[in-house]
Amino acid sequence: MFLGKVTLGGAFLSIRSKSMLNFPEPPKEYSSVFLEETDKPLPQKIDPNLRYAFFSTIATGGKSLIKSCKDLHLSRFVCYKTLRPEFADDEVEQQRLIREARVSAMLQHPNTIPTYELGRDKKGNPYFTMKLVHGYTLRELLDYRDRYDLTQLIEVLLQIALCLAYAHKHGVAHRDIKPENILAGPYGEVLLLDWGLAKVWHPDGLSAEEGEGQTAEIRDITLTGAGKAQGTPHYMSPEQANQDPTINHRTDVFSLGAIMYEILCGEKPAKGEKVHHIIESVLNEKPEKPSSIVQTRVPALLEKVTMRCLEKDPEQRFQSMDEVVRLLQQDWKSDLVTSIY
Repeated sequence: MFLGKVTLGGAFLSIRSKSMLNFPEPPKEYSSVFLEETDKPLPQKIDPNLRYAFFSTIATGGKSLIKSCKDLHLSRFVCYKTLRPEFADDEVEQQRLIREARVSAMLQHPNTIPTYELGRDKKGNPYFTMKLVHGYTLRELLDYRDRYDLTQLIEVLLQIALCLAYAHKHGVAHRDIKPENILAGPYGEVLLLDWGLAKVWHPDGLSAEEGEGQTAEIRDITLTGAGKAQGTPHYMSPEQANQDPTINHRTDVFSLGAIMYEILCGEKPAKGEKVHHIIESVLNEKPEKPSSIVQTRVPALLEKVTMRCLEKDPEQRFQSMDEVVRLLQQDWKSDLVTSIY
């Protein structure tokens, strides 16, 4: 049922009762299952070095390489992540990649990508494989926001909040929440990507030393990007920008708020053209309310949630992602519809 229209953040958006995103069908290689693939013999002696073939690079990050390839044992295409050759022998980077694989595998949630295998190639370099998902990142959705309504975009963010609530309860802080790391797939799934900067703790409550690979890097690696590595600090919390060793799950609350801010008004909360200017803004400048930037009424509940997430002091933010989830699940749309009539 069509409810109405509104201009938000300079984009023409429609409000509909249906919130699922619609995408093109996956590539044709996934459209049919044939007997010649399901019943071909499995070798009596398995050689792990002959399992994957038909590699194609998807993205090149600062230190990692993401490819698609075919798993010859299971006759399916998968995502294959390893280190770039110049970092392949770096023990710290190897440990980080292994940690990412295990964190991704242990966090079994509908909004995380299933991890299939962790291993070493014939050169001894670590790699791990994941489900290959075709879709659009939230960055791509925001770049073409006139095609999607506010309900759909907030639903995407709600799914990420649910994923983070789950991760936080299991002792993991993502620390790299940004639109480029959120993927919307062809069947309505929303997935949080790239746990390479995830922070985990020992049972005694102590975290790994920053030098072991927990440093808050400024980077941008996406599964659907064009292979470029771009640095952006716009979604970092103040404590992350300061590389505070006591950083915890509340940094993800801040980053989620930064994304919600951009959804509401089409601008990032931190201002500046150069990295050091953006960092200065993150640390010291309080962003304007979205309602003061756009011409139309911004849902009061969403603005309230956004601004509290963006508090500089972690103690003033929501103390758990569960609080954010409960508020995003409330009926904020009635406020927006009221502004139309």
